[in-house]
Amino acid sequence: MQKQWQTPKKNYSAAPSIKPGDAGIWATCEMHKEGLCTVELKDFFNECADVIYGDASTNELPATENKRGTSDDIEADINMEVKVIQSSNSKQDALFVPVKIDVQCVLFFKTREPVEPVSFVHRICDDASKDKLLKRTRFVKRLTPMTRMGKANEKSLEDVAKAVLGPVFHGEEGRTWKFAIRPTIRNNHAMKRDDVIKRVADLVGKSHTVDLKHYDRLVLIDIYRNVLGMSVVGSTYENLKRYNLAEILEKTPTKSDD
Repeated sequence: MQKQWQTPKKNYSAAPSIKPGDAGIWATCEMHKEGLCTVELKDFFNECADVIYGDASTNELPATENKRGTSDDIEADINMEVKVIQSSNSKQDALFVPVKIDVQCVLFFKTREPVEPVSFVHRICDDASKDKLLKRTRFVKRLTPMTRMGKANEKSLEDVAKAVLGPVFHGEEGRTWKFAIRPTIRNNHAMKRDDVIKRVADLVGKSHTVDLKHYDRLVLIDIYRNVLGMSVVGSTYENLKRYNLAEILEKTPTKSDD
């Protein structure tokens, strides 16, 4: 009788995924640079979190070198790709966990406390607009904070909206806001833009007024495939280039500028 050999079972950890109740940050990047941008952005986020939430000696976000690598720098790109693989195996208790999204030029980072996505992204963009932040990542474009995530369906939309909108629009009795709603829908044909806006407006309530140009609060809704996220940002969103970090930093001087 031949001896049967048994292969030891490998302990594969499940890849990070977006679950209802998660918070996080969407990011867009240059085409075909998703992996490199993931590594650069995760490092940058962690540096910023150390300053904002840690016992840092300075209250300014890191002023980093403005080096734009070339596409010919093959060795550097390979090293960055290796870091992408290592990054995907990060511990689930990390402040920023990248989640692979099957949408071109789109990244997602799950966050956990003490990171609050809206104030965190606003701080980064605000500092960049005040020349307190030098360009770090070569590939990132827009950052979009998400206070709460859910599934892309009507029931989840309502649940997420109640959780996100409640503290802003119903937390202070008698306070009224001018507001606008801005959905972004990609690779999803079930959720219709007009239906999403109407349902969210109903949940905001009639005590608040719609003002698309001069709003006090803007409700951001991002729907990608089968997930949705929502957050509420302030009136400086347009001045901060809609949190497009690349556009903000185009006017930010580098270390070589006098």
